[in-house]
Amino acid sequence: MLVLLASYGVQSFGADDPRQHVQIPEPMERHMLSNMRDHLAAINEVLVNMADGKLEEAAAIAEFRLGMSSLESHGASHLAGFMPEEMRQMGTAMHRAASRFALRAQEGEPLPAYRALGDITSACVACHSNFRTR
Repeated sequence: MLVLLASYGVQSFGADDPRQHVQIPEPMERHMLSNMRDHLAAINEVLVNMADGKLEEAAAIAEFRLGMSSLESHGASHLAGFMPEEMRQMGTAMHRAASRFALRAQEGEPLPAYRALGDITSACVACHSNFRTR
């Protein structure tokens, strides 16, 4: 049972990986992966704040670390040139979803905010299911 749980959702890598391989220069790849780790940390902070009923704080984290306001600080414009159009669109969809989440969270109602949070993670899942850098 433990082996089954450990292997659930694990994707294979290499020649049999069906995701599109996106070649990005190594320094840019490091930058992009660092941004994505920060995105994941931000989502975690959003969840912690949501659980504590701190929707305003969750909104601020989402907007400034994930939303459209985060693009300049993350250097998105120089990374976008290395991405296929579909990947760029998925990234933009995630950033827009984060800004929409921030607006929902500012309204103070947890359920619509949680639904909007799902749009952020769905965008992440879609991109990571379709693209890889290694």
